[in-house]
Order: sequence, then C-alpha cells, then structure tokens
Amino acid sequence: MPDLASTLGDEVLVLDGGLGTLLEARGNDLSDDLWSARLLRDSPDEVRAAHAEFVDAGADVIITASYQVGFGGRLADDDVHTLLHRSVRLARDSGARFVAASVGPFGAVRADGSEYTGLYGATVDELRAWHRPRLAALADAGADCLAVETIPSLVEVEAVCAEIADLGVPAWVSLSGSSTGFTGADVADSFALASETPGAFAAGVNCCRPDEVLPALAVVPSSISGIAYPNSGELWDSRSRAWHGASGVSTQSALSWVEAGARLVGGCCRTTPSDISALAAAVRGSGIRPAG
Repeated sequence: MPDLASTLGDEVLVLDGGLGTLLEARGNDLSDDLWSARLLRDSPDEVRAAHAEFVDAGADVIITASYQVGFGGRLADDDVHTLLHRSVRLARDSGARFVAASVGPFGAVRADGSEYTGLYGATVDELRAWHRPRLAALADAGADCLAVETIPSLVEVEAVCAEIADLGVPAWVSLSGSSTGFTGADVADSFALASETPGAFAAGVNCCRPDEVLPALAVVPSSISGIAYPNSGELWDSRSRAWHGASGVSTQSALSWVEAGARLVGGCCRTTPSDISALAAAVRGSGIRPAG
C-alpha cells in the first residue's frame, strides 16, 4: 500500500474537520484545559466515534486527538505516553485510510492563548527539548505521519524541523496563518525550512481564516506539497473563549487551494462532517490532479 507522502503524487487527499467542534456537538464538555485530550482519557469511545464520522463523510486522513497532550503539563508523564499512543490507535480503529499524529505547539499545552502568538520567551534549544519526547512517542505509535500543526512562530518551526530531521519520520509542517508571531518574511522562511527538512513532505496553514490560505500557499516552495485546512471563518476570542462572526468555507475556495498547490485539504476549528463531505465531493469531482 502506498504511503501517505507518495500518494500525494497521484491524488489530492481530504483531511478531516474540527474534532473538538464535533465532540461538543455530540454532547461532550470540552471546557477543561485539556480540551479534547480529556476525552482520550475519560471517553475514548467518543473520540473513536467522532473520527469515524469524518471517515464516513469522506476524509482520507484522520488527525489524532493528541494536539494538547504533552509532557510537562497537567498530566503525569506515564499518562502522556499512554494517551499519545491511544490517540493513534483510536484514529486507526475508526477505519481511517491514513492517520496523522497531531503535534500541537508549545502554547497548546500551556492553554493560555500563547499558541496564537508564539510569545513563549523560549529559545530554539528549549523548544527542541520540550518537543522531543512527544515527537518520539508519536513517531513510535504507528501513525502514517506526524501532523505538526498550528505552529505560531519561526522559532518554533526551527525547533520542530530540527527534531523531525533527527527522527527521520514523515511529517507535515502547518503554520497558524493568523498568528501574530510571524512577521515579514517569517512565513516564507518557515516554508523554505520545512522544504529542506528530511522527512517533511508538505507545508501550509491551518487554524486561520479561509482568506489567508492562498497568500500562504503562494510562498510554499514547489518542491513540497501544500496543505490547507482553515477554520470555518469565525474568529476565536481567547479572552471570552467564544467564536464570533460568520462561518463557512466554500467548495470553490477549496478548489482554488488545490489549483494553488495544496495536496492535503480539509478544515480546522468549527468545520463539520457535512463541510468535509461537500469538500470531498468537490475535490473528487473536479478532475484536478497533481502536476508532474
């Protein structure tokens, strides 16, 4: 069976949508700082069922619920290791064609809003040391790739890319397109660094407004596949912990991302199985195929 990275040479793959959004819609309380990671511990069947809804909707790639699971946070190290491995197993049990192990930024485990700014006050070496055990645990858990996602600064990109290179496992690197931690040429520099990292096969943006996708894809090097999975269009207010504004990602927008080089397309926060179903139908019915 072809691996995920090589499959991108033949087809565009559809990612899943907002896991937390779906878990809440299923009646689960995610107000805890652990967010969906709490359900990995307390209600794993709910996580598996939510993944399966996205598979049924047409997602080729399921991203695990490990985004906010990390060492040095509220969970004991043994529990972190157990939950990281469990997250991959639950995604695999959903019937997913491919499983990508979510690697969220340092700020996600802190749960203080810094994941949207990258203002950690940490060096590249400090971030490498923090990411290292989690990356190693997920690399050992049996996923098809690591989904390094919602990274909010060039400093953290440098850290995770250095660790990916040392691990030698397939990974994508996705930036938080709305992060205030990026300035000037940082986004282009981040994509260039990802394209030069052994093991990294794709780069792009997630957890951003849909209108931020195309400008980002424009600076992804042609030597690497593009990724696009933005939010539904609403804006998150970390102080009120609520979403505001209109929602909706048009299938026409998704097709424009594919035309611009995205080979992995889906949704992030507030996107639902019905959104992914419409996106999958549009992508598969478009006749667009990777060049070359």
